[in-house]
Amino acid sequence: MTTLHDSPWLRGLFLALGFIALGLAILGVFLPILPTTPFVLLAAALFARGSARLHGYLLRHRLFGPLIHDWNEHRSMPQGIKPWAFLLLAISIGSSIWALATPWHRLMLLALGVGLAFFLWRVPVRPNEPRP
Repeated sequence: MTTLHDSPWLRGLFLALGFIALGLAILGVFLPILPTTPFVLLAAALFARGSARLHGYLLRHRLFGPLIHDWNEHRSMPQGIKPWAFLLLAISIGSSIWALATPWHRLMLLALGVGLAFFLWRVPVRPNEPRP
């Protein structure tokens, strides 16, 4: 459901932030360290407050729409996805830390990885639905 903000200034801010979040989500498709799904969900929430047309577009999008609908309906991730997410996070963070030369950058990347792992750990898991 779209609930546009009353203020045109804030709608513009939500719109701008929604485009930034969507851009980061698209980058996340190609960059292993950047998560895609949280940014898609953030963009959908921001567009819901800033633009009914763009929010509707995201809900109808063939790739992003199912992610948003699934999150809105269940507020959880399907069983079996979380281990894969942890594995891919460990591989991408680990290989990036290994490739960096300076200890400061390694520490920053490690902190980012721990933060992402904590976020991922907190997302509830639901059992898979039986197939008809």
